[in-house]
Amino acid sequence: MTEEPYRWVEAISNRREYIEHQLAGGSPIVALTYTDGILFLTLSRERQKIFEIYDRIAMGAIGHPGDIERLRMAAIEVASTEGFTRSTQDVSLRRLATFSLSPALKAAFEQIYGPPYLARMLFAELGREGEANLFTRIDYDGTMHTSGGSHLRSFEEYGVLAGTAIQAAAMEKHLAAAKHADKGLKEALKVAFDAWTIGHLTREEGDAPTPEAVETAQKQQLSEAVLEAAVLERSARQAATYRPLRQDELGI
Repeated sequence: MTEEPYRWVEAISNRREYIEHQLAGGSPIVALTYTDGILFLTLSRERQKIFEIYDRIAMGAIGHPGDIERLRMAAIEVASTEGFTRSTQDVSLRRLATFSLSPALKAAFEQIYGPPYLARMLFAELGREGEANLFTRIDYDGTMHTSGGSHLRSFEEYGVLAGTAIQAAAMEKHLAAAKHADKGLKEALKVAFDAWTIGHLTREEGDAPTPEAVETAQKQQLSEAVLEAAVLERSARQAATYRPLRQDELGI
């Protein structure tokens, strides 16, 4: 009996190590504020990575396609039910993440006799009536990282998703210095693609990739994959603000 707690801790450690290894090769995802809303960007080779969830909420994810789809459908169902039973104004990313998705991921991760979700998700919500945009990352174990807004720190105007913490930190460092919230879509696309490339090139802690290395890597990646991008537009005339960008709009 005294061995049971140790076995659980060891199982959780092994599970975490396995999932981290599986996610390490995932294509980074960038979400950032620009003048007319929020931009999502990544590079895709086979499957879609950016999705609409509700009127003002979008999601990007890396991991196992089946797990991503189950989590996406769960998010849509919770948001739609909330909007139907109460009102569309009551649908919020904070409630969706805090009371639904995060607990479900935590429970699946800690139940060692069942499979965990092999996925890492990034959500963004377009702020209403001058409010700041919200970015929230939810990990496979239910851990959440939000873009701030507490008494401890101001809002960050971006969110990132990457296979490793080192990659995410490098991307966040670039975005923190980019001043993209005041840029138009074309400039924001460049900032997002640069951040994606920095994440892609960063494998260990050290100096950031040079501009030359970033440019070379971008040309190579565009020959092997396609840019996937979408926006949540403040200027949208309908309640649903999500819009995938066409290839001719990317201009990269």
